[in-house]
This record gives sequence, structure tokens and C-alpha cells, in this order.
Amino acid sequence: MNSVVPPMPARAPRSGGNAFSRAFGRSILRLGGWRMEGEWPDLDKIVVVVAPHSSAWDAVWGLAAKVGMGLGLEFMGKKEAFWGPLGWLLRKCGGIPVNRAAPGGIVDQVVARMAAAERLWFVLAPEGTRRQVETWKTGFWKIARRADVPVLCVGFDYPERVIRVGPLVQLGGDMESDLRRIRALFSGYRGKHRNA
Repeated sequence: MNSVVPPMPARAPRSGGNAFSRAFGRSILRLGGWRMEGEWPDLDKIVVVVAPHSSAWDAVWGLAAKVGMGLGLEFMGKKEAFWGPLGWLLRKCGGIPVNRAAPGGIVDQVVARMAAAERLWFVLAPEGTRRQVETWKTGFWKIARRADVPVLCVGFDYPERVIRVGPLVQLGGDMESDLRRIRALFSGYRGKHRNA
């Protein structure tokens, strides 16, 4: 493989980076021994779910991959992280600060944002925390269902140092069934501190 990141399809949103920033992101991945596998779908709008989310390092490798591809992903982060230079960088990389203590309305905001955008890929960790959880949060399903877009699964596998892209999942009408089906797709992934 010539590159540590897969090529971007024509309809994927772009971040506005340049050749230097993309080379920098790919270099971070190479230095860490990481690479990406799989193909991105050629779609204007999707919800991307990433799991397992067991370490703050997930953000480092994920942002390096995003920058390395020049991919215009938007993501939510706890508002406490959006201060000073780090806050500027997170916003520049597509971050949206949220108050996790008041989650009501977040789904509405993202759905409205997706409806207004020509292209928007929105990424989140369905666990909602780095701790082990029994039940995933349902916000990603609600966003994708209301925006009428598919869900793309992206998994971290720390022992292999691989970020795997795919598969793409079309949602049905039964949330519980869809959640079980999507969560099962992550069963083989091993995070830094725990499995999916």
C-alpha cells in the first residue's frame, strides 16, 4: 500500500487543508505505526460511527487520519476540551462543542445542519464515553434515520494499529434491531483499553 490512508471519493466533503497538512497527518499515522483499510462511500451525506472508544489516543489517530485525507468530517466533543489553542484546533478540524449534561436538542441541531448542507459527514462514538458501557447511545441512529442517510462503521484495532472503514449500513425502521446489527459489526475490534 503506497499510502496509510485510502483515496477519497469525489463526493466526500473536503476539509480545506493543503498538501502540507495532508502530508503532516499521514506522517503522524506512519510514525505511530497506524494505517487505514477499506473504502469510503461516494456519498454526499452519512453518519460515521467509530468504536471502540476506549482512549483519548483515539482522537489523536482519528484526527491524524482525517487531516491526512483532507476529509471534512464534523464531530461533537465535550465543551471542556474547546479552550485555548486546543479549542481553536478542534474547531478548525470540524469540532462542535457540546454540553453533555444537556443533550436534548443535539439530534435536532445535527439533523438541521445535515439538511442545510450540500455535503456533510458527521462522526461520533456511539459509546459516548471512553468507559465500558453496556448500552450504546442512540443519537447516531436518530440522526441518521431522521436525516435519511446511511451509517458507516469505522473501527479501531489497536493490536494491528489499523483503522478499518466499512461496512455501510442502511437503517431499517426498528431501532433496537439496527443497534444490535451495527454493534455486532464491531465485535472483533480491540481498543487500546478494551474491546467493542
